[in-house]
Amino acid sequence: MGGLHKGHSELIKASQKFEISNPICVLTSVFVNPLQFGPGEDFTKYPRNLEKDCYIAEQAGSKALWAPQTEDIFPAGDLSNAQIEAPKNLISNLCGPHRPGHFDGVVNVVKSLLNLVKPEFLVLGEKDWQQLIIIRKLIKDLGLPIQIRGVATFRDSEGMAYSSRNTYLSSEEKQKALAIPKLLNNAARDFKSCRPIKLKEISNNFTKEGLEVDYIELVDPLTLQKTKQSKKICLLATAVKCGSTRLIDHKFLMTRKPIVAIDGPAGAGKSTVTKCFAKKIGLLYLDTGAMYRAVTWFIQKNNIDVYNELEIKSAVKEIKLELNLDDSGTQLILVNGNDVSEAIRSQDVTNLVSEVASLEEVRKELTRQQKKLGLNGGLVAEGRDIGTTVFPDAELKIFLTATIKERAQRRLRDLKERGFLLESIKEIEKQIIKRDHLDQSRDISPLIKAEDAIELITDGLNINEVVNIITELFRSKIPQEIWPSN
Repeated sequence: MGGLHKGHSELIKASQKFEISNPICVLTSVFVNPLQFGPGEDFTKYPRNLEKDCYIAEQAGSKALWAPQTEDIFPAGDLSNAQIEAPKNLISNLCGPHRPGHFDGVVNVVKSLLNLVKPEFLVLGEKDWQQLIIIRKLIKDLGLPIQIRGVATFRDSEGMAYSSRNTYLSSEEKQKALAIPKLLNNAARDFKSCRPIKLKEISNNFTKEGLEVDYIELVDPLTLQKTKQSKKICLLATAVKCGSTRLIDHKFLMTRKPIVAIDGPAGAGKSTVTKCFAKKIGLLYLDTGAMYRAVTWFIQKNNIDVYNELEIKSAVKEIKLELNLDDSGTQLILVNGNDVSEAIRSQDVTNLVSEVASLEEVRKELTRQQKKLGLNGGLVAEGRDIGTTVFPDAELKIFLTATIKERAQRRLRDLKERGFLLESIKEIEKQIIKRDHLDQSRDISPLIKAEDAIELITDGLNINEVVNIITELFRSKIPQEIWPSN
């Protein structure tokens, strides 16, 4: 809405770093939208300095700035274009009840802007998180081919979020306003330490600092519905008045870093995709399938009877598994100090791994190890029961699959590249069908799609295309403020 500042400047700069195939052309619009202001709000005094806005936008790398007049956007009058309403469930909390009609004004003007410009990307600051979620829903509902990119909130050296309305504050009021990020940061530390978030207490602390509280709420960051503390990400958001100026701010609360769970049947390309995705986003890669393969290799190597419960129980205790990275970033699987990274990919191991993975003692021990590795989060894991058993509270769950024919062709190519004895495509298809049946019918942690998992069929897609899809899904659920990415 104009009144551009360093936060807007950084937003424009960030938009030039996105990975797209075509040259980036960044366009900036400046429009003080009357539909976003309620009675008694600051529409008439809202900062307007077009010359300064043009300078800031140009210096930041914007190729053009469009500053229409009200009659250009609403030729028949301010309210004539108010045809759609913001989703009721997304405005029932936070700023919604305190600013009636505000978000209706937002969605209508954004809809007009997008219809006029038809951009490939829409770049929004995460400072206005509720607005970002509402606009994301608007674009989905309208079926527009536009990707939304959120950019983390930019703050000054004292922690204050940049805002056009900060110019209203006197020096004394600015000092009072510094209590906003300070108290939110204190709450984040409490949350990480699993101490309860006491909204009433935080509200009282704001009041003690001379701030008038509009609201202080703990909500789910995606649904914007009130929530209680959990292992998943929560959003602590507030609006306060400092003097006559209304300021909003928030903090994403978490007890650990985000986790991505990728499940699916054999041959769906999970390992390759997960490795590439982990590297791109900067998550640790946990190859749980390799862990089961390593146990299977050990059992075969030592001629252990898979039907002998006592032998299996004893064998599991003897195995020391390590997942390391070599100098090139390739994951190495070590069993009792021995590198078995290639050996565990043999057809003999493949034919037996589902049977071994169904053994209670094996699953119990490896699940324990995997959960331990995930205590701090910050990882992506792939397997058969990651989203249902190992990390049921993962922030993003993907069920990666492909047709039998596609998976068999991939397996054949993999065997050829690794120098293993080749089998017919029909034989491999039979093996895949058998393995699917074993995985899906076992009593302990069978292969099933988690209720909240997103199914992704990879037929006809290359690795980069699949990784890009998962990356976009990750960005839609994980704020940049938590996990910065390209």
